[in-house]
This record gives sequence, structure tokens and C-alpha cells, in this order.
Amino acid sequence: MIKLLQQKRVPSSILGLALDGGRLEGVVLRRTNGSLQVLKNFSISLTLNPLTGDPELAGREIRNHLDQSGIRERRCVVGVPLSWALTLQTKIPDLPEADAAGFLEIEAERGFPYGLDTLSVCHSRCRSASGEQYATLVAIPRNHLWQLEKVLRSAQLKPVSFTLGISALQRAGKESLLDTLTLAIGENSVDLQVTCGGGVGALRALDGAIETEGVQKRLYADLLAREIRVTLGQLPVEFRAAVRKVRVFGRGEFVQRFASDIRPRVESMGIQVELVKGYSADEFGSRLPSDTAVSPALSLAAKYLTGAPPGLEFLPPKTSSWQQITTRFSSKKLAWVGATAGSVGLLFAGAFLLQQWQLTRLQSKWTTTGPKVKELEEMQQQIRKYRPWFDESLRNLSILRKLTEAFPEDGVVSAKTVEIRNLSTVTCSGTARDSQAFLGMLDQLRHAKEIGNVKVDQMRGKTPLQFTFNFQWGEGGANEN
Repeated sequence: MIKLLQQKRVPSSILGLALDGGRLEGVVLRRTNGSLQVLKNFSISLTLNPLTGDPELAGREIRNHLDQSGIRERRCVVGVPLSWALTLQTKIPDLPEADAAGFLEIEAERGFPYGLDTLSVCHSRCRSASGEQYATLVAIPRNHLWQLEKVLRSAQLKPVSFTLGISALQRAGKESLLDTLTLAIGENSVDLQVTCGGGVGALRALDGAIETEGVQKRLYADLLAREIRVTLGQLPVEFRAAVRKVRVFGRGEFVQRFASDIRPRVESMGIQVELVKGYSADEFGSRLPSDTAVSPALSLAAKYLTGAPPGLEFLPPKTSSWQQITTRFSSKKLAWVGATAGSVGLLFAGAFLLQQWQLTRLQSKWTTTGPKVKELEEMQQQIRKYRPWFDESLRNLSILRKLTEAFPEDGVVSAKTVEIRNLSTVTCSGTARDSQAFLGMLDQLRHAKEIGNVKVDQMRGKTPLQFTFNFQWGEGGANEN
């Protein structure tokens, strides 16, 4: 299956997109007869941030701009901002090639601040003249990529590649451009890449290097020169000594001024400065018009159409549901899962059969005892119909008994009248020596489980105290005698 995917035919046209902060650049490129032709291009400022805005609204905004430019191409290669990326440099020890991937995975787990399940990680290897190997690990949060993919799909686009725009401008494998430091001047930041030893030795997004004053932009040459010096100082000695060229990518008059300002500062380090104004004739192995402006979007599209490897690819691979299941479980695990599922099914079937047998047995018993039960029920109905109408529980006496038990035996509280209504509501009035004796009697009365809702209706005087209270008699009193 993997071989079939690798042999998939490259399309004849593609849309290249490069996201730089709030700016989106796009180029529609077509490949015909060994040459590349620019069909459409655009550069727009987005009002909604694709990373933080609503995917539907951000995608609709991009779709509107594409429609205005007359672009109908759906497949696209996308250059994501370098500011999204996390980078890590490490030295690869002398290991068999089969163990190198595991070593880099361990280094990524140890070096990055997030778990590998939340990151899309790529790496680029560099080899020094002495044979030592180094690797640059580059990681982008998967949430960023998923959000961007939602936005593009909302814009009716189908992304086929996610990579870094600066890596498309400066190819690591091109022999004539080995050991080069690249500066890509963007909208609000400067991207820096060091290509050495056949790979990417360093990647940095330099924020704060560009300052906007009204409509004017200013690049701080001193700051960039210092960052270049710091970046080279962090490289191994062999790579640091080999870098002798700085290539500057960008458009506009302020980029030309920056190249002039930084040239004496960089040349003092023994490094030449080159302002890249166009593509070379053999840049992609296919001819481009001589006046084609250099841009990350065009470089991305040209590399894809000419079949050049993307270098750092962050687009998650698309697999079917069946492939995900088969890759997730080995054959032994599948057998174990199948046996477990079969055992569970047998248990359910056995439980169902047992239940049916019990129901059948109970139904047979009911068939035998049913007529007798019916006869007894009819007898109960007749008994209820002709039983005495009066209450045999002697509820009145039970109420008086509980009320008498609540009154103290020393006579400090005495009752004058007791009124029982509907065998449930009881009203009592009398006298007490003082309020403390009366309240003690009420507490004693409230402890009876048959008595509830005790309320004092009236209290007059102090010594003696005249009172009237009522309470409710519950069903529990029916059996008291």
C-alpha cells in the first residue's frame, strides 16, 4: 500500500500558499513540457487569524479572496510560519542506522516541553567532514496543524503538504548552496536557517527584528548581525567554519536597504552577503520565466510539481479506518481480542438460556398454583366486604395513653381539656407550674414516634402558666394499646 501511494502521479498544477503572520501569499503553478508557468498569484492581509479564529469564518474569508483572484485549484501545498515550530539540536552517537530513529525519538521526548502525541516531529541530519552526525529536530503542535487543515477545508482546499517556507527557499540538498545561512524577511519577523553538512543545522524565528512606524518598516541590522553571530556560535566548530555565505530573501525597498546595512557587519565575520532577486536556471530542474519573483509560495509549488522531497513534512498521514485498526493491533493481539470477544458472547448466550429456563419453570409452577391464588383473592375480597365497620385498634385510648405518658407524674403540668378530631388531630389545654415544666412536657411528647407536628397555640401567665397546644396522630398509633 505504501509503494502504491509513493508512485501516485504528480498533478500538473498546484496552489502554493505561504502563511506569514496575518498575511497569506499564494501562487498557482502549472508544469508543462519541462517548464513551469505561473497562472495566478496573490498576496492578501487576513482579518481573521487562521490559528485562533473560527475555522468556518477564516476559511470563508480565504475562499472569497481566491474567488476574486479567479483561482479554482483545490490541491495546495502550505508553508507554515517558522514561529509555530520548536527546534532542538542533538549529536547522534555512533549507532546502527536502525537504532538512530529510536535515539532521535528519545531525544525529542526529553528535549521538547510537550508529549510526542501532541507534536508533529521531523528531523534533518547533518554530517561533518570528520564523519560526526548531528540532527535538528523540528516539532509543530498538532493542534496548530489540525486548526489550519480545518480552515483550508472550509475554504474548499485540499492540503497535500505542510512544510516550512524558508526550507523551500533554501534547499538543504543542493550542492551549490551547501554551508549557507539564509534570512527570509517576512511581514513582521525574520526567519533564519543554517544549511550545513547536507542538512539543516539551525532554525530560528527572530521576532523584534522588524519595526513598523506608520507605513514605513525598519530592519535592525545590528540586532540581526548579533543573532547571526550567536547562531553560528552555537554550531559545531566544523559547521561554523564552513558557513561563508548569507542569502537574503525578500521583496521591497526596505529589504534592499537592509542588505546594504548588514553587509559590512557580516563581511567583518568573513561571510559574504547575497540578496536573492530571482531563481537560477537550474533551481528546480524545470525552466521558469526569467522575471519570476522569488517567494516561499512559488518555491513550495515548484518543489512539489518537480517531485523534489519536501525535507520537513508535517502533514499527518491519511490512513483508512481499517489500516488504523490493523496497525494498532498485531496478529497475536487480534487473536486475543477475538478469543475474549467469543468468550464474552458465550457467557451472554449462556446467561440468556439460563434465564429462559427459569422463566419456563416459573411459568409451569404458576399454571399449577394460579387457580388457588385466584380463589384466595376472591375470599379476601369477600372478607373485606363484610368485615366489621368499626375500628378495633382503639385509637382514642392509644392517643390518651401517649398524651398521659408525656405529662410528668409530680403534677407540675396538668390537662384540663383534651379534644380529638377525626382520630388524628388532638388539641389539649391545661396549666403548668412554669414555662420550663411545660416545655419539658412538649419535648417528651415530641419523642413519641406516633406524634408529629406539635404546635403551641397559646401561652398565658407565668406561675401558673396556662397553655393550649395541638398535634397530629400518625398511623403508627393504630396498633398501640
